[in-house]
Amino acid sequence: MRAILFEAPGKIRLIIDAPKPVPQDGELLGRCTHIGLCGSSMDLYLGQGRWAKTNWPAIPGWMGHENLGIVAESPYEELPPGTPVLAHPEVYAGFADFITSRPEGTVALPQVADPISLVVAQPLATVLRALSYLPPVMNLRCVVLGQGPLGLIFTNLLAHMGAAQVIGMDPVRWRLDWSRRMGATDAVDASAENVVDAVKELTSGRVVDLAIEAVGSPESLNTSAYLPRCGGRLCVFGMPRDDLEGFPWFHATGNDVQITTCRSGDRATAFFPVAVRMVVERQTEVADLVTPRMPWERALQAFDMYANPARHAGALRITLEL
Repeated sequence: MRAILFEAPGKIRLIIDAPKPVPQDGELLGRCTHIGLCGSSMDLYLGQGRWAKTNWPAIPGWMGHENLGIVAESPYEELPPGTPVLAHPEVYAGFADFITSRPEGTVALPQVADPISLVVAQPLATVLRALSYLPPVMNLRCVVLGQGPLGLIFTNLLAHMGAAQVIGMDPVRWRLDWSRRMGATDAVDASAENVVDAVKELTSGRVVDLAIEAVGSPESLNTSAYLPRCGGRLCVFGMPRDDLEGFPWFHATGNDVQITTCRSGDRATAFFPVAVRMVVERQTEVADLVTPRMPWERALQAFDMYANPARHAGALRITLEL
């Protein structure tokens, strides 16, 4: 079986002799056709933060988790062999030809003109789960820190949900054009501006009702604490790099910032059906983020592009085609 093997920080290898997974009781076997790359894999790829302590090499296929494919073996009548599916791999080993999954992490896909676009339903589901923890955003001032694929999904949904103002910010300038395309009312170049001052200026000094942290870096997390108004809300969504990180708690508690955390992973699978429907019915424009689409043989280049967005304009939800 083909798979991606993380050998060391910044070093991956395509292998052809990985063991094919064997479904356990209650599991399906899926043959993968497309796999989306995710920012949550980049710290592992670069060996940053807690991933610096990883025992290398990782298991084959680790840690892919955005899989489109075809059911190969199944004990379930509603998911017979041959069914096209979006699936969450049971052991996060999705960078491979075959994965196992459970029915609660597997949803049948309809026939559509662009089936590859449905890979974005997985990250969309994680954002939907995070938003389900928050109060209504209608008429609120919002900011999204980070305009990578997940941040852009937040931006797009907040705009569709009736937020009065959606500020997107990112240090990669070309992403700001995508931020406006996804519905941001304002875009802040975090590489050139003091973002706290920029948000104050854009909101006439009121800052925001809701801040979404969608990066996970210590710098972004610390900045996010200063953006909500007194009594405002901060949603920490980006995956942190370390188990213990500093945070301006004195300011946050003194400003009564209401903090919500959500790192979805496999718990977002309950939102797979609605995410698929939203993509199919174009209730959101996030399918446009599935770019570029690259053959499996260019996986090494794909990881480099995702990890270094400033050098690769337009590299958003990079998807490998098997």
